[in-house]
Amino acid sequence: MPDPQRVRAMFARIAPTYDGLNRFLSLGIDQRWRRRAAACLELPRGGSALDVCCGTGDLAFALARRGVRVLGLDFTPELLLRAEGKRPRCDSGGLTRFGLADALRLPLRSASFDGATIAFGLRNVADRRDCLLELRRVVRPGGRVVVLEFQMPRGLLGPLYRAYFTGLLPLLGRLFSRDPGAYSYLPASVLAWPSAEQLEAEMAGLGFEGTGFRRLTLGIVALHWGRVPGEPAGHRPPDRAGP
Repeated sequence: MPDPQRVRAMFARIAPTYDGLNRFLSLGIDQRWRRRAAACLELPRGGSALDVCCGTGDLAFALARRGVRVLGLDFTPELLLRAEGKRPRCDSGGLTRFGLADALRLPLRSASFDGATIAFGLRNVADRRDCLLELRRVVRPGGRVVVLEFQMPRGLLGPLYRAYFTGLLPLLGRLFSRDPGAYSYLPASVLAWPSAEQLEAEMAGLGFEGTGFRRLTLGIVALHWGRVPGEPAGHRPPDRAGP
């Protein structure tokens, strides 16, 4: 179980190099993953979304580019400062807001958003079950919760990716990051992460409906989704009266 204080301190130290290393280590594909997550939320223009563990705001900005109003929350002030600094060039429509909050104790009313996302953050919370329940609580009935997270790929790619992930990636992180341990934490947390099938089963067990997942980029990332039970506001049930 990740220790919240250590995780917060780690992200505070790597905040200055966070975006650059994400782009470099993923060859820029991380932005494509976030666009897929934004589309998976299936919100119309004018809808509202909560992005938890928002980091420097990339997924929040991807949602804003789709015309969605977004509140991004994170518990690391140094990352939020980076998000605020990017807002003038990444959110010309002024659709994003950012705030400081713990993903396990969201200071929000129940059923107050049309959907919610968390990208590469669920691994880092102290209790992923409580985090998913909080996301379910603040999303209106019928809305989606979308989770984007790393996975270990299957098949022949698995051993090669494991060698890169546990060997080369920490080395690159030590060379370019202010925190030599941060990019050793990343592979360790991914290796301990449940499979995509297991996480889908967890979400279904927590009451999400229509759960599913899709592996992206040869299976190194999984995109998960599930709907909050109940009918959306204003939903009109079909007329079941027969002739």
